[in-house]
Amino acid sequence: MKKDIFSIPNILSFIRILLIPIFVWLYVTAGTSGEYYLAAAVVVASGITDFLDGQIARRCNMITEFGKFLDPLADKLTQGTLFLCIAINYPLMWILLAIWLLKDGFMAIMGLVLLKTKQTKLDGARWYGKVCTAIIYVAVLALLFFPGVFPEGSPASSLLILICIGVMLLSGILYSVALIKMWLHNETIAKEDRKKLSEIAKESTHEHSDIKSE
Repeated sequence: MKKDIFSIPNILSFIRILLIPIFVWLYVTAGTSGEYYLAAAVVVASGITDFLDGQIARRCNMITEFGKFLDPLADKLTQGTLFLCIAINYPLMWILLAIWLLKDGFMAIMGLVLLKTKQTKLDGARWYGKVCTAIIYVAVLALLFFPGVFPEGSPASSLLILICIGVMLLSGILYSVALIKMWLHNETIAKEDRKKLSEIAKESTHEHSDIKSE
């Protein structure tokens, strides 16, 4: 168990979590372009650890149950922190943060429902989720690296954030459709299983009655 917790992919996820307060401190206290660049560099480092832990886990067969929990936790904490911090300077980001919370909240609830059914479940991120994450990370880095190009309240920064909002909405809708389809599929399987069990019970009752009558 200890070996599973401290595998290389999990250590990288722990590092990603530890980078969060460093980013917050650098971003909140930043007053010059150089200081914003340092905050952006931390985001880049976080993204690199995210990429590496997934690659190492898959290629070196280091996927663990703890890692399946830790990696998405590190992702969500990082994303939420980025949105919250950037919303300080770009108020339009509050909308993106709200949509993100609704999307992930719905996904968490549906995940628990699917887990309870013990049938089909969503295993890993879909391509549209990965595209959404990539676009948002690029947008965040653009806001951090080029505050002069994307100043607060400018058409350029507003357009960039609106693109992120649109991509997040689309990703949320596609995930919702996929999860609801899985839930309906699971319900159909559950009904069929209950029907089969009922038929088996009836057959068993008839056989028992026949034996008693003999």
